[in-house]
Amino acid sequence: MHELSLTQGVVDICESSAGGRRVTAVVLQIGELSSVVPEAVEFCFEACAKGTLLEGARLIIERIPARGRCSDCSAEFPLRSYFNNCPSCGGHRITIISGEELRVKEMEVD
Repeated sequence: MHELSLTQGVVDICESSAGGRRVTAVVLQIGELSSVVPEAVEFCFEACAKGTLLEGARLIIERIPARGRCSDCSAEFPLRSYFNNCPSCGGHRITIISGEELRVKEMEVD
């Protein structure tokens, strides 16, 4: 489960950015194509935060929908996977414009 190490990384980033203050909430953005399971991150968060400035903090996860843009016709559309073709022209030259994110959007401190 790579979510454990990812969650530990999130805790480390937040703790180093908190300036010694207690963190009460973390907003984490997870893209639909990121291969990160939000429920697994939620499960790991409490264990990773124990004994840190984040202990007891709320974890708020925002899912970022996957969207693509066709390089042939410039249509933008929702993606279900990396292998979608353009629903407008059938093209295969798709640029992913969202859905791969894994980032700390914000955190609340005391």
